[in-house]
Amino acid sequence: MRKLSIVCLGDSLTVGYQNPFLNPLTIEETPYTGVLKGKMGNRVKIYNKGVCGELTRDMLQRFEQDVISHQPDYVIILGGSNDLSWNFPPRKICNNLVEMYKQARAADIEPIACTIPSILNFDDQIPPRRKLNSLIKEYAHKNHIICVDLFSVLSHPKTGRLREEFSSDGFHLSAEGYKVMGEAVYQELSRHIIWNPIA
Repeated sequence: MRKLSIVCLGDSLTVGYQNPFLNPLTIEETPYTGVLKGKMGNRVKIYNKGVCGELTRDMLQRFEQDVISHQPDYVIILGGSNDLSWNFPPRKICNNLVEMYKQARAADIEPIACTIPSILNFDDQIPPRRKLNSLIKEYAHKNHIICVDLFSVLSHPKTGRLREEFSSDGFHLSAEGYKVMGEAVYQELSRHIIWNPIA
């Protein structure tokens, strides 16, 4: 039986970055792809193509090499957090993401869109995240693209802030946060991919 293959493309949130300056005992990254591997087992090949600090334009530049060249069945695309930190407008960020969705489909790869998580202790940066996520969800809905709403599962429903237990430094996630992120991606995949999930 041929294995399904999935490329996970993104920035430090795909890497599973842990801030060593805040917790010197944390020496290992805790990517959400670890949860996917544990849930899916050997029937799925997963490539983690996260690069810390990247903007969506950087992801777009390496899309051919890190995604299309592997010819996966699916590509999970998570990006935009760093762009917002540099004050790029949500529309421009979404345009880069949309170009990746289009390139994936042109190569017969099914894209999976992700909204970006919220932030903690920087409330002024929450509205741009909401705007970007709204654009992502709108495009995904209109174009029948699977979309994982990470903002909703990781933030407080009233304030929109990243939950403290899921945050390591206000921007990156804690090990528990990455675990919840992986569970959310897995649950969405399970509703669309035909397989027999491993309990």
